[in-house]
Amino acid sequence: MNEGFDFAIVGAGIAGASLAAGLAPHGRVLLLEAEDQPGYHSTGRSAAFWTESYGGPMVQPLTTASGPFLHRHGFLQPRGALTLARRTELAALEAFASEFRALGVQVDDLDRAALEQRLPGLKDEWVRGAFEPECCDIDVAGLHQHWLAAARQGGAELWTRARLERAGQAAGGWTLTLADGRTAQAAILVNAAGAWADPVAECAGVRPLGVQPYRRTVAQLRLADGPPADLPLVLGIDGSFYFKPEAGRLWLSPHDETPSPPCDAAPEELDVAIAIDRFEAVVDWPITRIEHRWAGLRSFAPDRLPVYGFDPDRAGFFWFAGQGGFGIQTAPAAADLAVGLLLGQPHGAVDPAPYAPGRFC
Repeated sequence: MNEGFDFAIVGAGIAGASLAAGLAPHGRVLLLEAEDQPGYHSTGRSAAFWTESYGGPMVQPLTTASGPFLHRHGFLQPRGALTLARRTELAALEAFASEFRALGVQVDDLDRAALEQRLPGLKDEWVRGAFEPECCDIDVAGLHQHWLAAARQGGAELWTRARLERAGQAAGGWTLTLADGRTAQAAILVNAAGAWADPVAECAGVRPLGVQPYRRTVAQLRLADGPPADLPLVLGIDGSFYFKPEAGRLWLSPHDETPSPPCDAAPEELDVAIAIDRFEAVVDWPITRIEHRWAGLRSFAPDRLPVYGFDPDRAGFFWFAGQGGFGIQTAPAAADLAVGLLLGQPHGAVDPAPYAPGRFC
């Protein structure tokens, strides 16, 4: 039996790593990772962008509040985001732009001529766009390693191949038993397990919240002429695609959301074919090869907002889950908020109330 920890965090992806770094100065932290290395699942498969509209207006405060940290530490590089609309989608595009402008996000209107300057070969049906100049690429690997290093320097312990099998609670806190027989004790158990958030809750005898993983597919393409060097992140207002340049290649997604059990997600050939079909309906850029394809799991609570806070029915069990596809771009603010809640201290710039797990009671 190991001596007790103040906090045991299940999951060492971007969520768990950021929280371990924030908590390490305040107590003994154990970070449990089921895989051989942290970041194997969703964190390591991110499309790696920061844009304030992504995730919707209730997620935007977390994204905006995360921007200063990410800029200050050099994890962002300018990209821009361009949302396209057909003539039949102009009302939806205007509603999108108006909603985020009201929240303080810069969104510029682009007419057809402006679109053609940014997207040579754009098909005729795309007539207007909404451009977010503040969108940036994120150095996901650098950010993740930054927090793992900070956690380690603060004294946190990282255990890999450490799959939680059961967690029992008594007056002194939690006794954790891992699949390989190792055990640990902790006063507070933090569920940062991503797609495995509900199974982890069940291991601890806590009512699951309905956190559902969905598969998202990405393909890396080689184009005949390569993507333009200044190409922004390009999205459809109908949510049916996005693509962006990456190291001279193009990353393309059909923006799919296929319900999945928690697993090592793999791409389906049909989803890759759908992505290419949708891409070819946007621009006339010949594809010479599909170089790589992958899939990751994006996990959502029933209302599609993240879940941050102590479980209302089980003292000492803290939810840090349901962060969908926006967990990386919101990670600094989410970690600050959660550290404040865990320590009973001010929670920073973002109100935690919309994300409290008690909303599902």
